[in-house]
Amino acid sequence: MQATNLAIGILCVLGGGIAAQWVAWRFQLPAIVLLFALGLFYGPGLGLFHPAAAIGPYFHPLVSMAVAFIVFEGGLALDLRQWRESGEGVLRLTAAALPINWVLGAAAAHYVGHLGWGTAWLFGAIVVVTGPTVVLPLLRHTKLQPRVAAFLRWEAIVNDPIAAILATLVLECLLIKPSHSPGLSLAAVEIGPHLLFATMFAIGCGVFPAVLIKFLSSRDLLPEILRIPMILAFAMGVAAVCNLVMQGAGLMAATVFGMALANLHVTGMAELQRIKESLGVIVVSCLFVLLTADLQRTVLSQLSLSIMALTFTVMFIVRPLGIFLSTIGANMSWQERLFVGWIAPRGIVAAAVSGVVGLQLHDAGYPGANLITPAVFALIASTMILHGFSLRPLARALRLTLSDEPALAIMGANAWSTNLARVLHERGIPVLLVDTYAPALDKAARFGVPVLNAELLSVEGQESLEERPADYLIAATPDAIYNGLVCARMAPDLGRQRVFQVSPGVARLDLYHGLSRDSRGKVLGEPGWNFSLIDSLYARGWRFDSSIVEETTGETAPDGGQGMQFMTIRKGTAIWIFSAEDVMQTEPAVGDIIITFMPPRQAAEPPVADSPIPA
Repeated sequence: MQATNLAIGILCVLGGGIAAQWVAWRFQLPAIVLLFALGLFYGPGLGLFHPAAAIGPYFHPLVSMAVAFIVFEGGLALDLRQWRESGEGVLRLTAAALPINWVLGAAAAHYVGHLGWGTAWLFGAIVVVTGPTVVLPLLRHTKLQPRVAAFLRWEAIVNDPIAAILATLVLECLLIKPSHSPGLSLAAVEIGPHLLFATMFAIGCGVFPAVLIKFLSSRDLLPEILRIPMILAFAMGVAAVCNLVMQGAGLMAATVFGMALANLHVTGMAELQRIKESLGVIVVSCLFVLLTADLQRTVLSQLSLSIMALTFTVMFIVRPLGIFLSTIGANMSWQERLFVGWIAPRGIVAAAVSGVVGLQLHDAGYPGANLITPAVFALIASTMILHGFSLRPLARALRLTLSDEPALAIMGANAWSTNLARVLHERGIPVLLVDTYAPALDKAARFGVPVLNAELLSVEGQESLEERPADYLIAATPDAIYNGLVCARMAPDLGRQRVFQVSPGVARLDLYHGLSRDSRGKVLGEPGWNFSLIDSLYARGWRFDSSIVEETTGETAPDGGQGMQFMTIRKGTAIWIFSAEDVMQTEPAVGDIIITFMPPRQAAEPPVADSPIPA
């Protein structure tokens, strides 16, 4: 029976969580909202399982370790170069906004939620956090401007451990017994040094293993097979050790460890990035379902008008006012201040902390402590729904997003790729022509085509590409090996079905003896459409042309089939680049844009010998 219940629980949590993530991706919905609803359905709704009762005393420590992994993953994204670019705004959101929001949140809890001052201070400390478990998934699905995304990312990841420690300190102050000795209180004597020691210990535990890994890697003392397991083990280990010193210090240690790895530029981190993102999706999915399913119907029955009033006060008054006050005189536009003041979804850390500290405060006899958990979960649910669904429309209205049109990056500026970029640009398709040689981009720039002089395999090139993110990539340099390297590097970010390269030649596409599919992109067009062929056809007068499908005829080229169809574009939806490796070919629909490589209009020249031009 236990084995059956375990299998059912794993299926419901893991299978249901991943299914919710896919539905959210497919229909462009906030995944967190679906996960939250799924947990409510499993737990308070159907009563299928109660995770805390099933797992027992290990439930909250496991949740703490999972949250530590999430903030470690977020720490890996905190590059100090981004801090220099948006440092003042980030500093205001972390150092100034947090205490202001704490005071305002406590006042709202006391005067609006009718909680006692002790309970109110604890509630205010819990809700100052904006969880990376909610913010980071939302950022992945919205093309925010890099500066605005950096504000939300840094605030969520940095404030997460600070808020957990703040809630722990407030709890310790509320539970402490008055000292019988004269002079300073026990709180002033013990908690201050304890906080300082825990903070320094957490920072040291985060920095030391990162330096050790850097040292071992640079001296070839760390085998590749142990690099990622050792990093993950250190992330969990430092979190567990620091939590023994002070609850919440483990989150700080995990965050510092991730930041140290990112800024020490340890080699071989690309593999970790891919693995931790996949693990992060699984961990976030499971955690949200488990924590929501753990809610009891008695907790939900405690929701009242005062709690709902407190929820909306925190959302519509406390947070915007706190951000407004903390960013006065900051180098932030009013659009950025308004946007950051509204977007503040709470997540797993707030849920996990409220469940633990609320129970302890209630056992100590503080009035209203039993309302902390329902009040925090009401805020979590409200912010996830309202902020999750309003983030993209508000960002668009404030002009803080990049274009939602599918964008194409072309690596390699030559005669025919410049012509292709110009045709796409004239049709209003976002296109970016990239090359390492600046003069090669001059012609495209004269026609107004966006260009980028950078090496896509460098850190600088990838950061530059983030400012104008692409959804698809075509590697069009004469070097087939370099094209493969670029596609292999960009595939994890864009998707392996969205990176293409000019054919390296028919012989090199053999599935066994040729270039591995993992080391290259999809073939652009037919296997015989190599760089030399396309370049020679361009020299003979072939040019790219675009046409709009007015009726579905099944034709692949507007001239009756004499050209080479490169792509079909459905504005606002997708770009389908033709490849012989596609399992299914996309049929053009009315209104689609067809991009075709066409022979000269005046007199069609005979095709090059042995070149597979479609008939």
